[in-house]
Amino acid sequence: MMLTKDQLQQQIAELKNDYINLQGDMEKLESLGHADSVKQALARLENMEARLAELNKQLAAL
Repeated sequence: MMLTKDQLQQQIAELKNDYINLQGDMEKLESLGHADSVKQALARLENMEARLAELNKQLAAL
């Protein structure tokens, strides 16, 4: 299903917010020495980056 420009922009904005929040959480986890949780957070960030790239690609194609 093709998303509208507004839907894409909304998803991008939400994803950016989530990304920023996760980065903050990661910093807290690192400072507390939770290496496994940091690894999981890094994997989530990578997935978010890939999704963000795909959404931006779709937006640019409109």
